[in-house]
Amino acid sequence: TDCRHCPLKNQCMRNPASADTRDGHGRQVSFTWTNGKTATDWMKKRIDSLEGKTIYSHRMSVVEPVFGNIGTNKRLNRFSLRGKHKVQGQWRMFCLVHNIEKLMNYGAIH
Repeated sequence: TDCRHCPLKNQCMRNPASADTRDGHGRQVSFTWTNGKTATDWMKKRIDSLEGKTIYSHRMSVVEPVFGNIGTNKRLNRFSLRGKHKVQGQWRMFCLVHNIEKLMNYGAIH
């Protein structure tokens, strides 16, 4: 019934006449107003800002190389076990191997 007076009901409803009755089976529709800007434009603006450059520059030193190493070098592109606890165990084992490898290559932290 919220669509009764909407000028767009003919475009978004399969049966626009169903909005005129209480027992009609309309459908819920949502519109996103972008004003000509996309999510990509929004993200470019965020990354190109001074704060965005500072945050983005830390990504390579924080987490992304870990996932790259585990996924590519260790070839974990899918888990071979089933069940949440077993998958968590397998993931922790790969993380443990990654950390041991870092200690082996770079030495202990002083």
